[in-house]
Amino acid sequence: MSLTSPLEHRAAATVRWGLGHALPRVAIRGSAKRGDLHGRLIEATTQTDTVPLELFREIREDGPLHRSRFAFVTASQPVVKEVLTSNDVRAGVEFGPEGPLGRLHSWAARTAPIGPLTPPSLLVTEPPDHTRYRKLVTRVFSVRAVQRLRGRTEQIAQELLDGLDPTRPVDLVEAYCAQLPVTVIAEILGVPEQDRDRVLRFGTGAAPSLDLGLSWRTFRDVEASLTEFEQWLGEHLLAVRRNPGDDLLSQLVQARDEDGRGLDDAELKATAGLVLAAGFETTVNLLGNGIALLQEHPEQLAALREDPSLWPNAVDEVLRYDPPVLLTGRTVARDTEVAGVSVPRGAVITTLLAGANRDPEVFADPDRFDVHRENAADHVSFSSGRHYCLGAALARMEGEVGLRSVVERFPDLRLEPGARRRTTRILRGYAALPARLQP
Repeated sequence: MSLTSPLEHRAAATVRWGLGHALPRVAIRGSAKRGDLHGRLIEATTQTDTVPLELFREIREDGPLHRSRFAFVTASQPVVKEVLTSNDVRAGVEFGPEGPLGRLHSWAARTAPIGPLTPPSLLVTEPPDHTRYRKLVTRVFSVRAVQRLRGRTEQIAQELLDGLDPTRPVDLVEAYCAQLPVTVIAEILGVPEQDRDRVLRFGTGAAPSLDLGLSWRTFRDVEASLTEFEQWLGEHLLAVRRNPGDDLLSQLVQARDEDGRGLDDAELKATAGLVLAAGFETTVNLLGNGIALLQEHPEQLAALREDPSLWPNAVDEVLRYDPPVLLTGRTVARDTEVAGVSVPRGAVITTLLAGANRDPEVFADPDRFDVHRENAADHVSFSSGRHYCLGAALARMEGEVGLRSVVERFPDLRLEPGARRRTTRILRGYAALPARLQP
């Protein structure tokens, strides 16, 4: 069936929402009421003030791989790594191609806007496409490239802090935590300065795209943001091809593999969208979570002031203790065994990244925030295996520069009442962080 009319496009969107959000939301709420641990966990993520640590413990105590009504779930770090590195699982949560629901989903997905969870995003592609695709992207987004960005990131941070009035209350998320990464990402993508507010809106609007159980209104707003971003990207890519610059997107447009093959338009759009979603949204959360944690633990902030060499480790401890991404899902591609448990083809496995980061078998006294923690970098907040976050080095660098810059510039910074968490379920961070910069 070809989709040619607005009515048909709306019908396809309604199907995407129904299968991807409405039906799961009803099922999750019902299972949570009946005491299912997985259902309770997903419902608890809407209570965004706290991480559901007790549920992590209950799931872990039930065994390395808990069987819930809808999925297998694990909060064990060794099992999380086993799942994320397994060749027997695929990224994302899929509808099988067989059966009426699978065919309906395939039909509706054809008109979905490109997003972080739609092909050809690196988050949901698998080998051999993933191997070729990631190799090209990795050449451009290398550790060396990130280190070249450090000086510019420090300059951006200082410029943003210069623009704050220390005598007036400020929302640090709006004025700093969001502005730093969006400016860095805009420069990576070669975004003209006049378009940067639009890119910020795109990123904010698309943030709930990773979530399950969205309302129709939120789903519609997310798809509108993704569609607008895709249209803008098409125009931007044309401009980059006509007049390439020194930015990383220009390099990516020109990158070729050994066979002379580069990325096509859909792959370039998906990569740019992923850079925005993963490189912007998660870094906003990292900065906000880090500022709040250092305010809540002044003895840890004092340790950083006494020994600034601890800053890289402190960023990893923030990522471990209050990660920007709580969980990720996988679909089993063939009958397999995980942690000694038989798991059938088509089953879903939910890996609780935040739970694995509190695994007492890996981290001593895991509920303590400690910038001296020797194995803080053993967290799985950047995932693991072939889908390990391409932007990990960038996120660590921005986290270190962003956090250190603000606490050194404003040593008397104090958070004010009114801090508000975001309503997203999978991404965890602050929507608002009111503060006074000096007494």
